[in-house]
Amino acid sequence: MGTTKTTTAKKTKKATAKKAAAAAKAVKTSVKKQAKKSAKKPVAPVKSASLQDFISAALDADKAQDIVCIPLKGKTSIADYMIIATGTSSRHVASMARNLRDKLSQERQIKARIEGVESGDWAILDTGDVMVHIFRAEVRAFYDLEKLWGADFSTVNYTLYQSV
Repeated sequence: MGTTKTTTAKKTKKATAKKAAAAAKAVKTSVKKQAKKSAKKPVAPVKSASLQDFISAALDADKAQDIVCIPLKGKTSIADYMIIATGTSSRHVASMARNLRDKLSQERQIKARIEGVESGDWAILDTGDVMVHIFRAEVRAFYDLEKLWGADFSTVNYTLYQSV
């Protein structure tokens, strides 16, 4: 009987050792797979100033009117810049917001959160560092975010592009 206990103990030790080796191998392969996945897309950190320029140019290409950029550093921690633009109609506002979201996703790999596209009066895109507000003209005049955030047009001209 003593030999059966030792052979059974040896078998369980071998089985346990095999299971441990298989588990260690599985961990190694999963770590290698994760390392390969993360190594595929090295994304450079986005600087908010270059992002601001990119967004302003994209809005200008979509025929936005009165594009204004307000630096928010030192005023709030929600963003570094706020860009305000005007669309000619509800459809134009919604179209510009969707186009900007798509351009940010495709060209900058930024997933911007978007709100207000359904109504078309006021669309907001949040990229993290830059907040973008796209208004219809009447809605922009009503809320007057430039005044609220203290855009001082007497000392610095914040208008990036003037539509013709």
